[in-house]
Amino acid sequence: MGRNGSGVIAISETSIEITFAYRGQRCRERIKLKPTAPNLKRAERHRAAILDAIEKGTFNYSETFPDSPRRLLFIERQGDALKVAAYLDAWLDRQEKHLKSSTWDDYRKIVNNPLVPKLGGLILADLKRTHVREMCDGIDASNKRLANVQSVLRSALQAAFDDELIEANILHRWTYSRKEAVKEEDDVDPFTQAEQTAILEKCTGQTRNTFKFYFWTGIRPSELVALRWGDIDWLRGVVVIQRARTQVAKEAEGTKTKAGRREVKLLAPALEALIDQKAYTYLKGEEIFNNPRTELPWKGDQPIRQAWTPILKLAKVRYRRPYQTRHTYASMMLSAGEHPMWVAQQMGHKDWTMIARIYGKWMPSVEPEAGNKAVAAFTEKLANKLALPSPSDPNQPQKKAS
Repeated sequence: MGRNGSGVIAISETSIEITFAYRGQRCRERIKLKPTAPNLKRAERHRAAILDAIEKGTFNYSETFPDSPRRLLFIERQGDALKVAAYLDAWLDRQEKHLKSSTWDDYRKIVNNPLVPKLGGLILADLKRTHVREMCDGIDASNKRLANVQSVLRSALQAAFDDELIEANILHRWTYSRKEAVKEEDDVDPFTQAEQTAILEKCTGQTRNTFKFYFWTGIRPSELVALRWGDIDWLRGVVVIQRARTQVAKEAEGTKTKAGRREVKLLAPALEALIDQKAYTYLKGEEIFNNPRTELPWKGDQPIRQAWTPILKLAKVRYRRPYQTRHTYASMMLSAGEHPMWVAQQMGHKDWTMIARIYGKWMPSVEPEAGNKAVAAFTEKLANKLALPSPSDPNQPQKKAS
C-alpha cells in the first residue's frame, strides 16, 4: 500500500507515515489513520500543505505535530514546548527567596489551586486570554479573589516574557471581572463596650493583658505576636510596629505594607496592659506577649485563637475573629471624634480614604452645631457686602427720581 516517491507510506494497520524535509533535516511523522486509499490521498494532501507552508515560511512544527518529540528541535522559544504547570512550579520555587513567607504561601495556594488544575496542561506559549476567562468563569469567588489569582499569573507571565519564553504577557493591562452586587459594608463587626468588658472580665494574667492591648491599639494579630519589649518607647509613650509573624513564617518578617511600619500611641488602657505584662515576660527581653499555656512566644497569628475562642464562650459573647479587635479600635476612635487621618496613621494605612470607606458610619456627621462656625465666619461678611439701603430707614439717603 506504499506510494513510492509520494512521501506517504502505510506504516501499520492504523497509521500512515509522511516524510518531508524541514530546515535541512529529514522528518518523518505518523498520522493515526487506517491506510485506506482515501486516507492515503488525504495524507498526501496534508503533506502537500506542509510543503507549501515550508516554502512560504509559515510552517509551525509544534502546531502541526504538537505531540511529536521532534518538534523540540524546531521551537523558536522554550515556551513553545513548556507546559504551564511545569513553568509555574519552577517560577514559584524561584520566588520563595524573594517574598515574605506569608506572601509566598499565598502564591503557592493560588498556583496549586486554581492555576495548575485549570491551565496546567496548556503549552505556555499557547495560553490565551480566553483560557483565563474560562478559568475565572468557573471559579465561585468575588472579584477581589479573582484579581488576586490573576495578579499571581500576571507576575509569572511577566517573568516568562522577560526571560524570552513567550512573545507577550497576555494579562498586561487586562483583568477579568464579573458584575457584582454593590456591598453595603465591609466585614466590620466591632465589639461593643459591654462585650469588651465581658471579655476582659473572663480573662486573667497574660490573656487579659493581650486582649486589652488588642482592643486599645488596633494592631493586626500578626503584628501583636511579633512585638518585643525593645519596640516600646516609654518616654514618648509609643510602640514601634516594624515586624509581623504569621503561622507560615519561620520567623518574624516585615510589616504587611510600608505604611504598616509605624508608631502607635499607647493610650492609657494599652499602657496599663503593658505594665501588667511586665511581670510575665519583661525580664526575658524578647516577645512581649507569650502563649499562656506554654510560656513561649506565639508561633503565628492563627494559634492565638486557642486562647481567644474559649474566652468568648465564657463571656457569652457572639464569636468574631480576633481581627475584629482592630475594627473595634477604629470604631471607638472615630466615634469619639478622633481625626480620621490620625486613626489611619495609627492603623498603618497610607491615607484615610480606606478609613472613610470602611468606618464611615462611625464618623460623627450629624452634630447639631455642625456648619455653624462656617456660617458665623462667612455670612456676616457676605451680608455686609450685599447689604442694600432700606427705604424705610430715614437715615439712609434716598434715590433721586429721574
